[in-house]
Amino acid sequence: MTNRPEYNVTPIYADDSLLVFNKPSGLLAVPGRGIDKQDCLSVRVQARYPDALIVHRLDMATSGLMVMARGAAAQRALNQAFAAREVGKRYVAVVAGRLDEPPEDWGVIDLPIIVDWPNRPLRIVDPVHGKPSLTRWRLLGWDETGGNSRVELEPVTGRSHQLRVHLRELGHPILGDTLYAPPDVRVLAGRLLLHAWSLRLMHPLTGKALLFESEAPF
Repeated sequence: MTNRPEYNVTPIYADDSLLVFNKPSGLLAVPGRGIDKQDCLSVRVQARYPDALIVHRLDMATSGLMVMARGAAAQRALNQAFAAREVGKRYVAVVAGRLDEPPEDWGVIDLPIIVDWPNRPLRIVDPVHGKPSLTRWRLLGWDETGGNSRVELEPVTGRSHQLRVHLRELGHPILGDTLYAPPDVRVLAGRLLLHAWSLRLMHPLTGKALLFESEAPF
């Protein structure tokens, strides 16, 4: 490919079973539909590691930690760990408005999500037909003006766009969110202010507990 943006896709961890990357915002995790959407993290990684296989995804606009398996056996083990919710993922986001601290250390957003079929790829909350979707969150603080809030998020389930939809439904959309935030919130940041900062999992071969962290770039 020519004229590709300069993204750093050097792994922050690599062994014979898995690779961990800090995916930049603006880079697809996997190829999309159309010739203009073939450049992505997985394609770039597979050029260097031909046995690298996808296990999970991040939205194009989301930055942060993403793991890939090396070989089918490692992929199966990691897929099973994700399906069994044995992988811990935490995100940092900046949202519009002043969020108060939840009554407990962590608050819970429990709203079922479904594809908004007439407006794909958007998702909506649907109490009847939506799939169970659960997000834990806690307040990290406010900006200098007190007008926006920094939060930590832990998706218990892994629905597409779950964090973005849940925060919008909470009345506090993520800054820079071109899909779910109103125009006045979209323009408050040059990118989606959502970053996967922590990833905890068991090594698919050795069973050793692994923890990776990546500070949010905002």
